[in-house]
Amino acid sequence: MTRDTQDGSTRRRFLKAGTGLAVSGALAGCGQDGAGSTATGDGGDPTSSARDESTTGEGTDAATESASGESYAVSMEPVGTVELDGVPESWVPFTGDYADMGVALGQADGLEAIGVPERFGTHYYEELPDVSVDKESLTTLYQEGTGKEIFYEIGADVHVVDPNFMSNRLQWSRSDVEEVRRNVAPFFGNTIFTRVYDWHDYQHYSLYEAFEKVAQLFRQQERYDAFANLNEEVTASIRENLPDESLDVALLYPASIPPESFYPYLIGEGTASKQWRTLNVGDALAKNGIADAQAGGGTIDFETLLDIDPDAIAVRIQGNITEEYFRENVVRPLQQHDVASQLTAVQNDRVVYGGLTYQGPIIYLFQLEMAAQGLYPEAFGDEPLFDRRRVNDIVTGDF
Repeated sequence: MTRDTQDGSTRRRFLKAGTGLAVSGALAGCGQDGAGSTATGDGGDPTSSARDESTTGEGTDAATESASGESYAVSMEPVGTVELDGVPESWVPFTGDYADMGVALGQADGLEAIGVPERFGTHYYEELPDVSVDKESLTTLYQEGTGKEIFYEIGADVHVVDPNFMSNRLQWSRSDVEEVRRNVAPFFGNTIFTRVYDWHDYQHYSLYEAFEKVAQLFRQQERYDAFANLNEEVTASIRENLPDESLDVALLYPASIPPESFYPYLIGEGTASKQWRTLNVGDALAKNGIADAQAGGGTIDFETLLDIDPDAIAVRIQGNITEEYFRENVVRPLQQHDVASQLTAVQNDRVVYGGLTYQGPIIYLFQLEMAAQGLYPEAFGDEPLFDRRRVNDIVTGDF
């Protein structure tokens, strides 16, 4: 894309015609990677119908070549309408859910950066022969904070980020957001992984609602439709084979590895918990009045967990977590702990890996399969529950 000089500012060739951005006070955030080290700032941790509850089809064109040069407009809360004079060639998300959406839409080559690389599950793409993302080549946006300068250095065509996320999770001011929007490129995104933030007082989107908005941004409606159809089929198949038993699951994030206490996460409407809703599990934490860590809830210890005694425990850890790592560093310590070993979930071998926080349409399919097979091994076995080749071909446009 070319650059133009206008009103004394260097701008991308994209028009930046959004509504006023609603931003509010700062809110700290923290999380952990697979080794148990702490990272702060991205807000993802510590802190349905078959098409994911509903979809929209607001005047979207079919997929077009990125060099078409046609002017068009896209809309999404909280940014309103953004007008573009061509499909973005370079783009920057902050969280892995939107990164995964762009990859699903065939836009991996234009991906320039990510907030925290360890929280973008590119390892799932290893099962797709023609899909890959080299995380080493991506600029890391969070480096003990996220400054404006890095956005100038990248100079992307669009930032697929909720501007209010920048203000409330990364402590940008409203003027910071407006400056980068005006001088670099527009923002286009909505925080979807959770619905517990009190500053998110505008429209929430389900996974596939947000995914369709991103498809409109990149003019890739046909790829979106193909994924939506696949999602319908996989969801229907899994639900048809769910056992009659109803499990109450506690979704937890370890405060350390091996775990001694946990940050609690509720199975709410955010996209981070979509697989658990698809499996129709109950929320053991919510039923016992436990507050979500992202909404001010503190850690819970094994004694509290024993009082709740969930049917199953799903432990969420960021990074590429192998089955061996999970059993050695999570399951085995619980089995050997005086209190944890009394938990029904531990005794029944229903402590399962809870996956990553951020999931778009590809990562979600893998994590849904993993959750189904972890909770119900007798019903779902260990064979794939969705067609990898079909996912691969949608991404590459061969469908």
